[in-house]
Amino acid sequence: MDTPSPLLDEARRLRARGRHLEAVSLLRQALRRGPGEAELHHELGNALRSLGRHEEALVPLREAVRLSGDNPIFWLNLGVTHYERDMHAEALECFQRALALAPDFPELRNILGCCLLALGRSSEATTQLREALRLRPDYAAAHNNLARCLRSQGRMQEALACYERSLQLQPNAACHSNALMALNYLDGLSPALLAQQHREWGRLHADHFAPPPGQPRVGSSPASRRLRLGYVSGDLCNHAVAFFIAPILAHHDRARFEVTCYSNTLAPDQVTARLRSLCEHWRDIARLDDETVARLIREDGIDLLVDLSGHSAHNRLLVFARRPAPLQLTWLGYPSTTGLSTIDYRISDERCLPSGWTDSQGSERILRLPDCFTCYEPPRELPEPAMPGRHGRGGPPMFCSFSNLAKLSTPTLALWARLLAAQPGSRLLLKSPGAADAGAQERILGVLAAGGVSKEQVQFHGRPLPLREHLALYAECDVALDPFPYNGTTTTCEALLMGVPVVTLRGDSHVSRVGHSLLSCIGHAELVASDEEDYLRIACSLAGDRPRLESLRTGLRPDLLASPLCQAETFTRNYEAALLGLLRQSA
Repeated sequence: MDTPSPLLDEARRLRARGRHLEAVSLLRQALRRGPGEAELHHELGNALRSLGRHEEALVPLREAVRLSGDNPIFWLNLGVTHYERDMHAEALECFQRALALAPDFPELRNILGCCLLALGRSSEATTQLREALRLRPDYAAAHNNLARCLRSQGRMQEALACYERSLQLQPNAACHSNALMALNYLDGLSPALLAQQHREWGRLHADHFAPPPGQPRVGSSPASRRLRLGYVSGDLCNHAVAFFIAPILAHHDRARFEVTCYSNTLAPDQVTARLRSLCEHWRDIARLDDETVARLIREDGIDLLVDLSGHSAHNRLLVFARRPAPLQLTWLGYPSTTGLSTIDYRISDERCLPSGWTDSQGSERILRLPDCFTCYEPPRELPEPAMPGRHGRGGPPMFCSFSNLAKLSTPTLALWARLLAAQPGSRLLLKSPGAADAGAQERILGVLAAGGVSKEQVQFHGRPLPLREHLALYAECDVALDPFPYNGTTTTCEALLMGVPVVTLRGDSHVSRVGHSLLSCIGHAELVASDEEDYLRIACSLAGDRPRLESLRTGLRPDLLASPLCQAETFTRNYEAALLGLLRQSA
């Protein structure tokens, strides 16, 4: 092989067979012979990216575009490498360079749409995805991503229609999971129908992987050794799930439990590093197929395997479908059933899923923890709660919601419009990624306007902030409003931490009773409404009671920190006792 081309061809054949490491070696050999060959640099970058070595991959990919900047594929793959590292601004610049060179490239329009969505620019993302579909109407991935954009704006019915079209074109588990996630936001969908839709996912995508009936389950849990406990998640990074799993990992009884985390995180960060330090074993599984991951878990001899993602992004439910562990549970990352027959238990509590609701709420049995289904770890550095916002300074009240805009259902916004109308001069602050997007604002303002709310009464805040500044923004707020049917979790904890009372509406499913669980756990069940009129009564009463707001501003944080919700060691002991009880039952 005297020229780079034969080596390049061989490297591509190796990569096609998944032998990326060998391809890297061959490509570096070729580059020693032809350092000016842009395609060699490009292929090397792609091979390194396939190995998860994104930082290394950037070097040859940048060299490829330097040598041949008029090649849109080079710019595209440089952008994808940035995108997979969550460097979305850098990715956007690359995609835009590629688009200028190849405007009729539907795959490029699709990934550009995903990047814009990640940056909170969902209206622009929608434009790009619709253009991708104009160029290729049967592009299933673009239909799926368009649905994600519409879901982020709270346009659930439109999103569900796009998910349905994507699934018609290319049925797959991931898109179907996205559609199930959207169902959680729909008002009026019965828990029984929601559970039925999830079971259908299991039937279509998972059941055929399950071991045959009667086949012995793998492993055993002898009393003579520590129990092997595994967690599987795509969110072991700077994600809300980390605030709730970190205190558990930190307080596990290491004399009784040997803990392994299976991380499906593509872009690890400082939070990932901390979580990794809290467990004995860490497996990066993002680039492993489901069968390989299931085999790894079996080889690790895991006794109890806990899913922390459900049907949210980056889940590995099809690993659980293969039942790699004797007992399998789901917890934290998803507010509904998984629909899998191979997941035995779903962790909740008596307030979120009262006894007797098991059959109608999903495919798993319910493991109810005492006090609350979760444990919250507050940030280490906190601003002090300031006195109530505008109302505390003699002005009209400022209501707020820092929840994902997708949670702001039409019934939620209609009720908030009634609240604002009942409080002359009152305002509503909506802070969320994507809140600055024109399309998202249009829907929200339209519903509020139908209830008599002017756009001047609504303030949108979509700019990302460091956590301390994000929390400090609660100083502007008097009363936080919990959306329904999809309640907040992290946002509720953060508001309470900053001394801002949260008004919630108790529903008929876990997803709509999280606020009830959290507020009751910290001793403030008086903030839980039984119906919409009760919600209005509680919120109006708070808004008109300045002494009460001032008392809550100084008292809510101590109440939260002293409650079972923040007592990590006690919570973990109760959780471990529940797990040990399950093992005794199954022995």
